[in-house]
Amino acid sequence: MKKLLSIVAVSVFALSANAGTLDDVKNRGFLKCGVTTGLAGFAAPDDSGNWTGLDVDMCRAVAAAVFGDSSKVEFTTTTGKSRFPTLASGEIDMLARNTTWTLSRDVNLGFEFVGVNFYDGQGFMIPSSLGVSSATELDGATVCIQTGTTTELNLADFFRANNIGYEALPIETNDEARENLFAGRCDVFTTDASGLSSTRAQSDDPSKWIVLPEIISKEPLGPLVRHGDHQWGDVVRWSLNTMIIAEEFGLTQANVDDNMNSNIPEVLRILGVEGGYGDMLELSNDFAYQIIKQIGNYSESYERNVGPDTPLAIGRGLNALWTDGGILYAPPFR
Repeated sequence: MKKLLSIVAVSVFALSANAGTLDDVKNRGFLKCGVTTGLAGFAAPDDSGNWTGLDVDMCRAVAAAVFGDSSKVEFTTTTGKSRFPTLASGEIDMLARNTTWTLSRDVNLGFEFVGVNFYDGQGFMIPSSLGVSSATELDGATVCIQTGTTTELNLADFFRANNIGYEALPIETNDEARENLFAGRCDVFTTDASGLSSTRAQSDDPSKWIVLPEIISKEPLGPLVRHGDHQWGDVVRWSLNTMIIAEEFGLTQANVDDNMNSNIPEVLRILGVEGGYGDMLELSNDFAYQIIKQIGNYSESYERNVGPDTPLAIGRGLNALWTDGGILYAPPFR
């Protein structure tokens, strides 16, 4: 009986995968993209409900690739707990929500991470008045931690390895963490360092808060889709790759039109002048041009959302191109 149920489950999953997310998205006329409930610099709505951020740009890049119109996106907010069921159920087409690529999520949960759009690591933020300079001095602290995230196990491992104790204050969203931290109900907030920068920037006085020096984990964050629909995975993957490789070739929103007659063969392939690479993805051959023209390259997205001239003031670090001392790298258009 168990074997029969397994066969049925696999068959249902195969039928779902074969339905073709790309066709569903095209027929619907817009992309359904899962994002966070609100994290400045990555995905947050303004007072008019307009979403901006690094992850939002990822969603809009896919819409630009599919429709030639980056505005054709419906954003669905998800928490650490709800994000995976929301994607698995088909309620959204993709998830772009500061989500760490891990083996269990990639394999056991049945998802496919298509790349990394931000290399991060878990850190700790405390009020400067606490008088602590290292996370190893946090014995007995109350820690705000989002449930359903990789940070829970990372936190437990770090405190155990350093033979210190803590009291966890579980929270669901970044807003909830910020409220509890600023109200003094927890001594520490731990999450990805980028999330700490976002939270600190939203304080009335950022100088009252410090991020401790320890980074205790690897957190490669990136967009993901459901297993089984490789065509759709390719569309999302090459939307991200386009932004990265556009930076490598110096293609920007401002100069992309001037490069339509480039003497660099790969640039012509990227922009759809040669090669027919859009056809391979069942997209228009100018899909990458549309991404660059409407969203910009990776650097343009990074700088306007989280870079040094934003309230988050995050340097490129590991997120610099491989040619500039970072590890950001995209396969070639060929």
